Amino acid sequence: MIEPLLLAVARVSTFRQQQPLTNASGFFFERDERLFLVTSRHVVSDAPAQHFPERLEIELHIDAADMAKSAAVSIPLFREGASLWRQGVDAAGEIDVAVIEIERSALPATAVFHAFSPAHLCDLAIDRVEVGSSLLIVGFPLGFKDTLHHMPVVRRAALASAFGLRFNGEGYFLTDARTHRGTSGAPVVLRAATTAPALGKLQLKLLGVHSARVDAGSRDREMDEALGLNTAWYADILLTLTEG
Repeated sequence: MIEPLLLAVARVSTFRQQQPLTNASGFFFERDERLFLVTSRHVVSDAPAQHFPERLEIELHIDAADMAKSAAVSIPLFREGASLWRQGVDAAGEIDVAVIEIERSALPATAVFHAFSPAHLCDLAIDRVEVGSSLLIVGFPLGFKDTLHHMPVVRRAALASAFGLRFNGEGYFLTDARTHRGTSGAPVVLRAATTAPALGKLQLKLLGVHSARVDAGSRDREMDEALGLNTAWYADILLTLTEG
């Protein structure tokens, strides 16, 4: 049996026409029968890096009995010059999360995947997430994957800042984990403390969306090691980005 978490994450490739640009990670989020792909906003548009793809491509399994079978699905980022993704802002500025709705009819009829839902988001009044909690970051670092079965890899992480507080006033928290380029857009999850029917096959709590490594501006690059910390944007932004 394949763990459902591995089928909730997709490898994301960006393209300008037929020219491949970058690799990243993403995951599926379902709300009111609508399906979305979630990734980092800088994957779909990044002005400082002059990164302006025209479409994404994700890889989907198409045979539940044979994980070696997959198909590529192309997702346009623009229609008649207007961007199709949604991104968020708050009082501190832009949030590095983007969602794009996927038309189910555009997917292979036998597509095999799982999706997170609003039920997977943390409720701070109920869910206790302590500093140092063991987390998982699931994605495709440097585009790396199980090339036969088209599966992501999982990195262990620890919660490195107070969950529920906006680190430095921004809409993210910190994780302590070894990450690489290509992990942007990966889900940051916590095993559910108890089994809950509302969580379906994904008995997990979706805490955040991995964005990037973060470092101390004062670090001496010859004398000091990198901090090994990362930013993860709070996943509750998905409620705003997927409403309506």
